[in-house]
Amino acid sequence: MKRYDQYCPIAHSLGLVGERWSLLVVRELIDGPKRYTDLVDGLPGIGTNILASRLRDLEAGGIVRKTKLPPPAASTVYELTSCGEELRPVLHELARWGARTLGPPPDDALRPGWLRNALEIALSPVAGTGRIAFRVGSEEASVVAGHATPGIVEDPDVLVETDANGFYHLLVDGSCDGVRVEGDRELLARAVNAVASAPVPA
Repeated sequence: MKRYDQYCPIAHSLGLVGERWSLLVVRELIDGPKRYTDLVDGLPGIGTNILASRLRDLEAGGIVRKTKLPPPAASTVYELTSCGEELRPVLHELARWGARTLGPPPDDALRPGWLRNALEIALSPVAGTGRIAFRVGSEEASVVAGHATPGIVEDPDVLVETDANGFYHLLVDGSCDGVRVEGDRELLARAVNAVASAPVPA
């Protein structure tokens, strides 16, 4: 693992998770345990030797542990330790910061389930107690009581319909162009305004 000759918490943190792919491995495990093959599938472009090395480093740093699921699964999986779980808000802030310069997604860049993951990162920590449902192209997901779930929740307070480009601009710069909102616009505005760089009109 990379080491820096500095007594500094940032340098220490980078020594643990600053290697290429390390935080992406943590990202893949943030929703629960995964098998090695699941990690390979979720990290296109990573070499298996690199993944094995990063997992060893993260285990050595107390961030990831290897365990075995009980029967009937009985699979060996990797999961975050309590120390690794503490990286969740770090990943959320890093994602929100990076989204501002990432730009809207190309049509072929999004994998199934991306919407729930995006809502978990962007809106879940700031959504409060409302029920906000999103339909973005063929993807559907909701934020309920601070947690993102797949599908349209029953009786949402507000339903948002748009495409991937509209969703990006709604969350990043507060634009409602191409966005259809049905229900409590103030609830949506409060949540999005905690993320977007420009306010959304209520």
